[in-house]
Amino acid sequence: MSRLSSLAKVVRPLLLAGIAALALSACASNRGQLGNTDHGGIAASQGQSSLAELTERYRRNPRDRNVVINYAAALRAAGQSGQAAAALEQAITYSPNDVEIRIAYAKALTANGRFDQSLGVLDGVIRPDAPDWNALMVKGATLDQMGQNDQARALYAQAAVMAPGEASIETNMGLSYAMSNDLVTAEKHLRRAVQMRGATSQTRQNLALIVGLQGRFGEAKAIYAAELPPDQVESNMLYVRAMLTQQNRWDLIAKN
Repeated sequence: MSRLSSLAKVVRPLLLAGIAALALSACASNRGQLGNTDHGGIAASQGQSSLAELTERYRRNPRDRNVVINYAAALRAAGQSGQAAAALEQAITYSPNDVEIRIAYAKALTANGRFDQSLGVLDGVIRPDAPDWNALMVKGATLDQMGQNDQARALYAQAAVMAPGEASIETNMGLSYAMSNDLVTAEKHLRRAVQMRGATSQTRQNLALIVGLQGRFGEAKAIYAAELPPDQVESNMLYVRAMLTQQNRWDLIAKN
């Protein structure tokens, strides 16, 4: 795997965070894999108990739009994007004109690698005269994962016009540049994001990741330390160093 594709693989799970919160957790038990909590408004600390609770609520009332959207988000966070897509596909039969359900469905399709299908859903949602900025974000994230970074950034810029000052849009713009190995530009956007409306702890952790990948370990650790307990800080720093070691990634420090 090339250095560029390796970095893209790391950033890819973060892109859908532009539409909902996603926590970066590089724990030693899973060799530094990125664990995300994108539960559609459910606190990350609830973890798997949230999914169990939402599963029960979904079984009781699969037509409740809020339940199904949160349930699907929790499923995606647990790596069950196919199941999430199936639940939302069923929900569309109940509420065929619900834009939020369709956007959530597109997110699940993208997370499942069904990019063309996701784009088809989004193109049916996005109105040329009044586009939904969340839909633009999901389409941008999908295009980024297809390697069409310039087109994705154009959509993020359009979304920023519709929702100026929104941290999630600036975050995705930064992650898009990280996808193409431009960590300096990525950092600039993420630094703007952490100052904007809607910035979360996860936004700042994404900044820490990009700072760390440029070899500025002390600065990255300080950002993490403001957001996480000490054991998680150390785990994340081990992950950053491991990323630089893979495929001789230390040359990124000299380049950036």
